[in-house]
Amino acid sequence: MKTLALIAHNNKKTELLNWVKNNQDALRTYRLIGTTNTSKMINDLLDMNVEAFGHGPSGGDILLAAQILQGQIDKVVFFIDVETPHGHEHDIQTLIRTAVLNNIPIALNRASADQIVL
Repeated sequence: MKTLALIAHNNKKTELLNWVKNNQDALRTYRLIGTTNTSKMINDLLDMNVEAFGHGPSGGDILLAAQILQGQIDKVVFFIDVETPHGHEHDIQTLIRTAVLNNIPIALNRASADQIVL
């Protein structure tokens, strides 16, 4: 079973939740992991089984990058908020760079996320 990571900045969590709701059938074919708050929100509201791996601003993005380097992640959906500054911007860029360098598909918005789960 392939592993898909789900992440969303605070201002994008509702958008990710709606996307997950619309794609539940396809997503049930993956092992799902997510940052602490994102996974809790999805699990509580949609009764999905998203495993938590860490809080984004507290190193969660770096933990995910490490999992990519270890070959444990197949795809990433990360609904980013580009209009709000983030104190952990370097971690976010490290995650994106790690996915790109390791040829891991990474979706940063709804349109690209739709393509990833096909």
